[in-house]
Amino acid sequence: MTMLHSLVTEVQDAATSKSTERHIRALTRMTDLFLAGSHSYSKRQVEMFGEVFKVLVEVIEFKTRVKLAERFAVDPTTPAGLARAFAASDAADVAAPVLTHSTALAESDLIASARTQSQDHLYAIAQRQSVSEAVTDILIERGERRVIHAVASNESAGISDGGFARLVQLSDDDVALALRVGARRDIPRHHFVKLLEFASADVCSKIIAANPKFADAVQGAVTDVIDSINDGVRKQSQDHANARSRLRRLREWKDLREGDIHAAARAQDFERTVTALTILAGCPIELAERAVLNANPGPLQVVAKVAGCSWATAKALLLMEVADRRMSKTDLDRARVNFDALEWQTAKRVLEFYEARRNAQSSPPIAPGQSAELRAIAG
Repeated sequence: MTMLHSLVTEVQDAATSKSTERHIRALTRMTDLFLAGSHSYSKRQVEMFGEVFKVLVEVIEFKTRVKLAERFAVDPTTPAGLARAFAASDAADVAAPVLTHSTALAESDLIASARTQSQDHLYAIAQRQSVSEAVTDILIERGERRVIHAVASNESAGISDGGFARLVQLSDDDVALALRVGARRDIPRHHFVKLLEFASADVCSKIIAANPKFADAVQGAVTDVIDSINDGVRKQSQDHANARSRLRRLREWKDLREGDIHAAARAQDFERTVTALTILAGCPIELAERAVLNANPGPLQVVAKVAGCSWATAKALLLMEVADRRMSKTDLDRARVNFDALEWQTAKRVLEFYEARRNAQSSPPIAPGQSAELRAIAG
């Protein structure tokens, strides 16, 4: 390692010099030396290279640092220590090329950067060719609008279930984001269904604001389009097909019981739950889906009551994570009082009312505050 020590001395001398040429020459020789014997270096020696790289990166003129970062960002042989040194720069112009392109960075490096660095750094990470769910979770949590949009637009970015839930929530008042999230091929269907509900409200409000006299026609038309789209997605969903196949094996659904709904809800199986609810409640699947996904517990209690569910099953349905209800013990106690007080005949009339209204004018989905009767049930 005599040559390494010689280079360290050269680096130290270069650090006190104003010559950019000396900096670049020292960095080039250091990189060549590293690549020539990287497979045989000890951990301590590799760390030494990393420290020297950091010194060089810090003393090189800013414009030169940017150019070097751009060069090493796309070089697959770039030492990890050098890549980390560039990525750790507070100057986004220096860090961004490496954060976006370098394969030398480990997931832990990206996580550290995503947790602590600026929005410009986060935006660079969001555009990587491959981004893990652990990283995108942080980007979605910390990122501003352009970072969120970059994540949603990046088809190679992995997005967790929680990440999709947050994106759908953010899409409520962001049509462009809704379109990006809805266009993703990996979006789980329950999030897609919920996204459609948000998107439909946005589309309706804009059209109604411009043409108030077409309010009823617009509401029905939008709902028809949503149901048509969702029906196509549902038919292409392997999860939905598996759920229907599993239930069909119960002697063509004749042996389907409340216990099947309870088990599906406890397992957080959205497809199996809504399919079983649809069959036992005798309602359109769109209605069962919306009831399960609705943050208001009222509609789901109505469907569960018609399906012949006990409070234990209704509670399991209310606690399903897909709706993100986050009900407290007090909320559940209130819901139980309402559910126990709700008679089957009343729930059936409410369900028939919505189905008849839907068949007559393609009404909007069940939502909080749509009818006095439902408001009373929801408490």
